[in-house]
Amino acid sequence: MFNAHLVPYVDRLSHGFWRNPEADLSRSVPQFRTAIRTEGSESSVRLHFVHSLSSRANSAPLLMIPPFPFTNLSLTHLTDHFTNPGDGERDDIAFHLVIPSLPGLGFSDAINSSKHMIPLVAEMFDKLMKRLGYDHYLVTTAAPSPNAFTDIDSRLIKYIAVSFPDSCLGAHMISPPFSQPKLRFAPLAWLKWKMASTLQRPCLGYSQHDIAIIRRHKARRRLQHKQIPLLPGINTVGDKAFEPNTLSYALCDSPVGLLLFFVMVLRLLESKHEFSNQEMIHMTELTWLPGPEGTIRMWANCSSMTEQVPKPSHKPRIGVTTFAKAAAQEDQDRSQGISPTASSDAHTCLAWGYVSYDVLSSQVVPGPPGLLAWERPGVIAAGVRKLAKAVISIDGRLQKEEETGTTLLEQVRVEGNRLAPAEVSGTTIQGGVSPIPAPADAPKSSQTTDVTESDASRQNRPSTPMPPKPSQVGESSQSAPLDDGSGDDGGQSSNQGSPSTIKPFKGSPP
Repeated sequence: MFNAHLVPYVDRLSHGFWRNPEADLSRSVPQFRTAIRTEGSESSVRLHFVHSLSSRANSAPLLMIPPFPFTNLSLTHLTDHFTNPGDGERDDIAFHLVIPSLPGLGFSDAINSSKHMIPLVAEMFDKLMKRLGYDHYLVTTAAPSPNAFTDIDSRLIKYIAVSFPDSCLGAHMISPPFSQPKLRFAPLAWLKWKMASTLQRPCLGYSQHDIAIIRRHKARRRLQHKQIPLLPGINTVGDKAFEPNTLSYALCDSPVGLLLFFVMVLRLLESKHEFSNQEMIHMTELTWLPGPEGTIRMWANCSSMTEQVPKPSHKPRIGVTTFAKAAAQEDQDRSQGISPTASSDAHTCLAWGYVSYDVLSSQVVPGPPGLLAWERPGVIAAGVRKLAKAVISIDGRLQKEEETGTTLLEQVRVEGNRLAPAEVSGTTIQGGVSPIPAPADAPKSSQTTDVTESDASRQNRPSTPMPPKPSQVGESSQSAPLDDGSGDDGGQSSNQGSPSTIKPFKGSPP
């Protein structure tokens, strides 16, 4: 039965499916790469990102963090929700949307460092926004976090909001895990919580739902601590079978194994969305082509390390989206033998959030969250707009008119198996110029990106023997030279839309 479920995916994967989606992504998605060096990183890291500008005046910059382990190219269906609200939403705020891929995922380079990943990635994303000319911006996640799979999303947005309050003017959090107030740090908030939980009645900012849910979840968490983890021993010495390198090599050698990995992830995230065969293969290819090593290593690093979040000078501004899963649905799950996972078990207590954050907006959405970016993307957009309106009402910097800036980026296309310069201008102009390809009759800039092949090229992994056309899944290719970090950390550039294709390649192993 399980094999029968996989047959359509495997057939589509093995019959050269990838070329059409690859061409579509290259043609329609404004995607770029730029090299960024942080104070804590040992070398420059090239970030791949989608940059969609809105045609509306006074649009606000928005940084979107993809839900791990998905790449930014898996979220391109979200752009219109943020950049171009419908005719019935003319008064809604539009956004200039930036969606980077996490380092090591998709076409972003992996971080070759054993340091804490979360602080490094947070600094890279902040530098990326500033390089694009956005001195002030909002940030949002695209899925509830933590969930049954990881808490990378929630930790990353929290670190950005706390560490860069001068540039990040607001963070939209989806089901954030606020901590219970402690006597040492917030004695008044701690006293209110103790009184409300002792009285077992709504008071002092707590609802009856807060009290009942939190107590029930405490009992569930005690039970979950006794259960066997999904990947016991990952990144530990005691169990070599689940070290990140071991798992990476296994997935690297088997696209079907990586496909099963994503099937497992979707089930853990309680997805109700019916993904087509094309969507599943698309998702798998975007991880398999550049290699799953970076994905697994980042997962292992973040699972084994806890970053020290700096103490902010003032409370970060946030907006919160929470979900009210009906009790009847929980009872139905139990009757069907469905165990509560971290995502269904999550509850955000706003009274706790006020202790550490300046909560400017909130919305409670009925039903379980599920895989929000695919099932209910409008919920994310509504939460972000609510936060944006609250921020703009007290801080005019978010929509401040800036002088046109120039950003150096990299954009390439593929000729056969070799990279060549894209036939576009050598800079990306921020402010008034759309990254969408210009009409055919539009005047072309005389300035072009000169990409040579003088440096030593890198090779992709050999193609996996999958009949009938293994070469269409993983061809080897030569890479164009990029900034090695010795000089300015800006990469090569372009200003007219997406490349004909971004040819993934694997760098030297750490």
